[in-house]
Amino acid sequence: MKYRNLVSTLALISVLGVSLPALADLPDPGVKIDASNTALVLTDPQNDFLSPKGVAWGVVGESVTENGTVENIELLFKAAKANDYEVFVSPHYYFPHDHGWKFEGALEVLMHKIRMFDRPGPLATTGFEGSGADWLARYKPYIEDGKTVVTSPHKIYGPESNDLVLQLRKRGIDRVILAGMSANLCTESHLRELLEQGFEVAVVSDATAAAKVPEGDGYTAALINFRFMANDVLSTKEAVAAMAAK
Repeated sequence: MKYRNLVSTLALISVLGVSLPALADLPDPGVKIDASNTALVLTDPQNDFLSPKGVAWGVVGESVTENGTVENIELLFKAAKANDYEVFVSPHYYFPHDHGWKFEGALEVLMHKIRMFDRPGPLATTGFEGSGADWLARYKPYIEDGKTVVTSPHKIYGPESNDLVLQLRKRGIDRVILAGMSANLCTESHLRELLEQGFEVAVVSDATAAAKVPEGDGYTAALINFRFMANDVLSTKEAVAAMAAK
């Protein structure tokens, strides 16, 4: 079952007042994956989330490791490139002027405090190489191949403030395979906006991860919402097989 990862979340589901059979009985619309109009979209494949040296590793590292997120994202990159799927990356960058915001949400305050995704300026790359805002090194051959579309940065969680939707539309894309970091924040926010914009979206459940906090597991919360909202929820193995199918 594509929602099999939810089986371990009975306690949280009970708190939410939703029984597992109700989730299991939800329709499974599915997405027809075809290189002609389907693209791989990755949110925040950056060091601050995915490297043990990243500033967020302390809260997301356990989930990243459990899911094999780093390895699974690379498998998606490989499959997309091998089968002529277009790839889009929606990065998260903060420039010095972003630190002048007059109001912020809790995580915005935290991200700015720990200098997450910081860059010296929109036109400057000084100190970018190997920084927290840089791509994980193993992804660079795929992102920097001259074919991958790197959008303008999103600033909070969703793509409303960047040009992802424009870039997808201009290339005739109306179906998306979505993965990246982090599950209940940027990935889920991208899912919500892409759905509102009329795209079909399949989320890859083990090519993302999220923070675990005393109040609960962000990854579990995201999985439940993925099941409710996405057109499909796939494992990396399923997504790779779908891209390879002719």
